[in-house]
Order: sequence, then structure tokens, then C-alpha cells
Amino acid sequence: MRSNMTSLLGIALLALALSGPAGAFVPIGRGTSSHVSITGAALLQKVTETCRAVAEAAGHEFNPMGSSLQELVRACLGPTATGEVSGAKFHSTVQEILVQNGLLDRDFANSAPHHFNSEAFSEGRGLITEGVVAIKANIRKENFQAARETLGRVLHTLQDFYSHSNWVELGNTDPYINLIRPDLPLDNLAGVDTATCSDCGSGTCPNQILPNILNEKKLTSGYLSISSSTKPSGKCSHGGVADLTSVTRPRGGISKDERRSDNVAVHNAAVNAATAASLQLLEDIRLAAGDNNFLRMMGIARSSVVCFVIDTTGSMSDDINEARAVVYEIIDSKKGTQDEPSEYILVPFNDPSFGPVIRTTDPDEMKAEISKLSADGGGDHPEMSLSGLQLALTSAPSSSYIYVFTDATAKDIALKDTIIALIRTTKSTVSFFMTTASRRRRRSLTAASFNNYKDLALASGGQAIQVSKKQLPEATDIILDTSTSALVTVLQRARNPGKDETFPFMLDESLKNITIYITGTSISFSLTNPAGVSQSHNEASGKLGTIKTVGNLMRVRLNADKQAGTWKINIMTNQPYTLKVTGQSIITFIYDFVESFSGPHPGYAVVSGRPQAGQPATLMLSVIGRRGPSSMTVGDVNLVTVSGPGSGANSTMADMGNGDILVTVDAVPEGEFVVLLKGTDKVSNSEFQRQSTTQMSVSKVTIQAVVDSSVEPGKALKLPFSLMTQGSGGSFSINARNDRSFPMSYPKSLTLKTGQYAHASLTITPPANTTSGTDTTLTIEAKSSNGFDSNYAVLRLSVVTKITDFIQPLCDVVSVLADHCPHDVSQCKPFLWELSANLTDGNGTGIQSISLHQGTGNLTYTPLSDPLIQANYNASCCSQIVEFIAVDKVGNVGKCYHSIVRSGGPPALALSLPLWLRLLITAFAIRL
Repeated sequence: MRSNMTSLLGIALLALALSGPAGAFVPIGRGTSSHVSITGAALLQKVTETCRAVAEAAGHEFNPMGSSLQELVRACLGPTATGEVSGAKFHSTVQEILVQNGLLDRDFANSAPHHFNSEAFSEGRGLITEGVVAIKANIRKENFQAARETLGRVLHTLQDFYSHSNWVELGNTDPYINLIRPDLPLDNLAGVDTATCSDCGSGTCPNQILPNILNEKKLTSGYLSISSSTKPSGKCSHGGVADLTSVTRPRGGISKDERRSDNVAVHNAAVNAATAASLQLLEDIRLAAGDNNFLRMMGIARSSVVCFVIDTTGSMSDDINEARAVVYEIIDSKKGTQDEPSEYILVPFNDPSFGPVIRTTDPDEMKAEISKLSADGGGDHPEMSLSGLQLALTSAPSSSYIYVFTDATAKDIALKDTIIALIRTTKSTVSFFMTTASRRRRRSLTAASFNNYKDLALASGGQAIQVSKKQLPEATDIILDTSTSALVTVLQRARNPGKDETFPFMLDESLKNITIYITGTSISFSLTNPAGVSQSHNEASGKLGTIKTVGNLMRVRLNADKQAGTWKINIMTNQPYTLKVTGQSIITFIYDFVESFSGPHPGYAVVSGRPQAGQPATLMLSVIGRRGPSSMTVGDVNLVTVSGPGSGANSTMADMGNGDILVTVDAVPEGEFVVLLKGTDKVSNSEFQRQSTTQMSVSKVTIQAVVDSSVEPGKALKLPFSLMTQGSGGSFSINARNDRSFPMSYPKSLTLKTGQYAHASLTITPPANTTSGTDTTLTIEAKSSNGFDSNYAVLRLSVVTKITDFIQPLCDVVSVLADHCPHDVSQCKPFLWELSANLTDGNGTGIQSISLHQGTGNLTYTPLSDPLIQANYNASCCSQIVEFIAVDKVGNVGKCYHSIVRSGGPPALALSLPLWLRLLITAFAIRL
């Protein structure tokens, strides 16, 4: 399938602009489907079902007020989610899944198991089984990003079964449950010597499957090769120009990738079966994870994650006390509002130790954890600050805000390039609170050492704040500012050295809580609104806002009655400084740099690392408005330098629909740049601008590396990677790191010839005692001998214990007492009914949890440690259906279902989707 197109809601349209052979479920013609539309619609429907269940369990109504993702997220979070609610995190989560879904067409184009080609049914199911085991293990460890990445790949393989096999030609309309149930056999497979297809010289015959294969219900799939025309005698081909086997008799192909006049029925049937199968797999994961963790995996969160990285060496007691006070204030002031953090993460560091990562969604638990911090140790000046920051960047979700407290320089400064790679990959924002301590420590705070923190803050779009320990409480207001929902950046610039310069920026009606930050010393400025009213830096409380100065930070909070339009700030200094303007608004955008690739299923893939130099930059950009993408118009998208003049080159835009835009920039700025977007909000008819925070630059070096499997504890995984440069050849140094300190071996250098790939491999071995579900983030960096060019690849690897228990927990209903329930349901209120059941896991790992999935009654059960668990359920006769779920310790899901609906009673409810959901799902349809 063509999910290599890696935008969100309309990206599959790109297939029409690509030459070459067609991929799977290619959108040809109105109303056809692709991996993007199938996966997106399935995710949307399953999230909606889960949100409804959570809302009903909490006792509030689930009723989205519109058809935008923002309204879905708002309704899902419930009535306590007051304030601005952005769908950006959910949007980004869907994109992460689609990105990995699409990469299979680039990285495993010729792998039969990944696409169920060449009758590789057992191997294909093996990939699905391994992936689902990893997903469930990752979720149990709250490693949601690793779970999402694997989910995208598994869905691609699962969906390809219906496009590439003869499942629907055999008359099947339901999904093949055996693909996600490894305890069930793969029945009636065509033998290797069994002919399956008739010859088709035209390549577009209505049905090539031999009659005896159809009559005997034999399962087969098309053979595909991009390097050889050889295939077993009599076997079907996949078909298409890239499939060399399609010219070998029997010619043609049975793939249902695109809808043609000769295959409309089977194409549509394959789409329907693939969609139902995707929902089936998602439901299995949801039941194993539980509703709340499933929604967390899908990025349905109240607000940002608050992540603290705190130095716990001897001189840090005041800083720890302030960090503790800030956490307490966030918890107490934001509880029950939309700005309540969705998760808290704490990473302490000392010397030589750092970590562990402490993460929780429970504010009281975070209070308890941060209260345990104490300052001790750390004999010399520098500390392991970057090691702690590395753990935070790999543990926190993408686009998080991370706050580092320290009064010392970094002993592990060798990690700086790795940190920048992680910042660029995660798009997280890092701010440093650097305090001065004793006279001994103060000597370590040289300008050069502080600049390391300043460089990292600027690369991420954060702040580098230097204050005395007494001033620290005043400086931490920035944490309260940024730990909010729907935070956006309007403008960010940096100058070294400074000069007299004026910066215009546009404020729109949707923006609230607008704040301007200036970091530096000896700075004067003047702020002017669209009406020409001005306020200078020495007016603490003026006509435009309030100004507060602490250490090297000036914070300007605009008055609530700000005017929409073009503002100006004139800064006068010859010292280095940074400028940042932020606010709260659900008008925002998400983006990725993408590159095209060829092969049997050509398309676009997200760039891992820095984009290539010497060629246009291509971005896939998704715009999010107050009432969906139709409520805004994008006027201009450019790459601009933060530390330079700021002007960007001209760009061309292709509207993909549904707020998705393919942007091509011919001339990429030299040095570090960000994305600047301008447009019009139709709701208020006001112009807006938004800027990305993470700085990026181009490189002539390319690193290719792929992770497609988990690794068992105690076993080595060999990971191939390739390196190429379009610049001068020569020796390139190689450096690899992982955030778990797992042992690794790899070549320390490679010699490159211009334009030619050099191939190598890295071996990583997680210790035997590594907990199943642990993930590790691996960074591979390459740098030229002169140090002028470098690039990186960031990969996520899951450590999963091999399991052999695939048997679902069993339920045996022992008794039902419901005879006294009235036939007339309107008379049901005074009456109760009861059910008793026995639950077992046989010789499996044991039942870990039991939960009520349907029904409003009361469920009790004996201890889970018992070999035979007795469950008892009682409910009003008005609640006539019960279903409870038993999950064992490796994630196998068993169901216990019973209905007391009497024959002749009210008909079962038909499954129908509300209009707003149908409108949302339509956003995934392909429109020409």
C-alpha cells in the first residue's frame, strides 16, 4: 500500500503526481482508498469509541460540537477541559503512525513477508505477532512512541494481506482473525507446487484465480520481484510495471492496489476488509492497554508534559527547593483546568550518576518524588547534565518542554552533538536555569561554558536564563507560562553581537496570554502596537503590558486588550541576545522535511536527520485551525534564519486538501533555519503568523538505517547502516550512543567516495535483566574529518522478551439469574439480575487484570492469583448486556459476554456513526 506518503489527512493525493508503478491501495479516482485513508479512518473511529467509553464511565456526555479534530479532543477530555484545546498532539500522533506505515514501502519494498507477497503467510503473520507483542509491552512500560512506531508498521503489513492475497476473491468479507491470533492455525494454504492463476496477457483480467483454487478455498498471494522474472510454476504475480514476474506465465497480477474497471468489486472488498481488520487489531491493543493508556498512546492529552532535569549535587539545595515549589504551584494552580499537565517527568543528575527517569500522571505522586530530592555529592565542578538531558529527551513525548536546573558546567560535553540530534528529531524545547553558587563554583561559569547551554537552548527554541540563586524564584515564571495548552511561537530571533534593529511580528485575534522574552544584558527596547502606541523597557507597567527583569531575562506580558495586527519591537544593544514571542492559540501547524524515493511503490518519506544540501527542501505541512482546515487560508511558508536577516527564499505550495500542504523551497538559507508560516484566520478575518522553534540545517552527508524488529534481553542485534556524501570524500568519524548505556560495537570511521554508499553495521546488546517493553533511543552520527559537515540518524529500538503464551484467558459462565426480569423493558427499574463466571488462564502467564467493558452493574472477583477466578456480576434488568475483559500478563485478551435480551424484545441497536464522525472520516477519503 502507498502509506509512504507521510502527511496526515490528504497526503495520498501525492500518488497522482508520482511517476512509476503503482503502490498498494493507490488512490485512482474519486472515493478510492490508500493506506493513509484506511489507517487514518480506523484510528479516528477507534479513538472516538474509546473517548465515548471514557466519557460515559466518568458520567459526562460525549458530544463533539463540530467536525474538527480539536472538537473531538475537547469532547474526549470532558467538561473540565476549560480553556484552549488543541488537536495538534493527536494530529502529530497520527502522523507518527502514518510515517512508519509508509516507510515499509521504502525500506522493505522487496520483502515478501512485510507485504504478504509470494505466499509468505507464516512469515507475514510472524511480523504481526512480534509487532503486537512489542506494542503491548511498550504500552505497559509507558513507552508510547515506540508503540506508535511499531503500530504503523504492523498495520501496513496487515492491510497488505487483503490487497495482495486472494482472500476477498474466495468470497470472504470479514477479516482473517487468524492473522492476529497466533494460537489459531493458518488453514488451507496453497502448496508450493500448486498452480494458482491462469495466464493474462493484457495484465488486467477480471479474475485470474483458477477455479479449483476458488472451489477448494485455497489461500494464495501474488509473487513479486524487482530483480528477477523467476517465480514458481503456475503461480500468480503481484502485477505492475515494477514486478518482473508479471511477464512470466501466468502473466498479469492479482493485486488490488488500485481500483480499475476490471476489479472494482474486489478492490472495494479489499478496502473494506483491510479497514475492518485494522479496527480489529486496534481493539485488541485497546483492550490490553486499557482505555486511558490507549488514549495516551494516541496523543489525547490535556496539556503539555512538564519535564524537570535537576542537578542534585551539594550546592543545589536552593535550586531544588525552587523546582519543588514550581512543581507544587503548577499542580495546585492548574489542577482541573485545560492547563493541567498530562504527565510529569523528573530526571535527577549528579556526578557520576544520572537518572533514573521518574514519570507519572498522578500529581500527588510527583509531589512525593520531588520531595525526596536532596543535594549531596559532586566533588568537582562539572556535572553529568547532558546525560540527564539525554534521558529527558528520549523519555518525554515529542514537542515537550524540558527545564534544566544546574549551577555547573557539563562534564559530558561530548554529548552535545547527540543532544542537538535528539532536539531536532523530537522538536522538544529545552530551557536552562543556570545559577551561580559559591566562589569556587562561580569560577567554572565562564562565558564559553555557559555558551554550550545557550547553544542548546537556541537550537531548541528555548531560553538560557542565568540568575543568582536568590533570583531563581522570580525567573521560574517562565515555567508557568510554557506549561500550558496550545502554546505557539509567533517569532524567535537571536543576535550575536546585537545592534539597533526592529522586528515586526503579527498578532491575531485568537492569541491569548501573549508574552515576549528577551535574554541578554545591557538591553534597551521599545514596543509599538498597530495603533502606534509605544512602551519602553523602563516602564514596568505601561499601556501595552507589564515588564519584569530578573538576571539576564526580561519578560513582557501584554495586556489582555491587545490589538490584532502588526506589532514592532525595536531592540538597542551591542551585546548578544535572544528574542521570543509566544501565546496560546489553537491555530498552529506541524511539519516534517520529506524526500522522494523510488522502487515498486515510490513516494515520499520523512527525512531522518538533516535534509540534503544542494537541492530544494521539501516539507509536508499540516495546518490546524479553530474550526478545521477550512477555517483558514495559508498565504506564505518560508525557511528563515533565526540568527541572520530572517528573510526566506520564495516557496511553492501544493494544496493536498484537509489542511495539508506540500511546500518546496528552492533556496535553503545557509546555517540554521526555522519554518515561518503566515496566513488568514477566516473566523476573525485576521492575519496570523506562526514559527517553528527547532532550528535545522542541511548536510551533504546521508545516513540510512532501519529498525524493524525488537531485540530480546541478553541477545545481540546487528543493525546495518549506510553512509554517503555528495561532498568531498574521505574519512568520516562514526559515533553512536544510546540512552540506556547498552553495550555497542561499531566502526569508528568509514572512508567515503563521493556519491557512493559505504556499508557498515552496529551491534547492540541489551543486558539479560532488561525488562520487557523497555525502549532505547539510538543515535548514529557521522562527521567529516575537517568537522565542517555532519549528519545523524535517530532510531528507537524495543527490548521484548520472547513469549510463547498466545492463549487467551477463558471464561465459563456458570449461572445466570435473570428469569424475573420483565419482558417489558419499561418496567425493568426495580429488578436485578446476576451472573457468575469462572475465569482461567490455563497454563499461561496468569491473569493480570479484569475490567468491565459493557454494562452498568457491579463486577467483583476473587484474587487474581487464584488458578480459578470466580467473577460475580449484578445489575439492573434495565442493563441487559455485560462484557468484561480479562488480560493476562503478556497482553492476551479474553472476553466474557452475556445478554439477557429476550426474543421479541427491543431490536439490537444498529451500528451507525454520527454525522460529525462521518465528516471527520471523510477527511481521510481521497478527493480529486
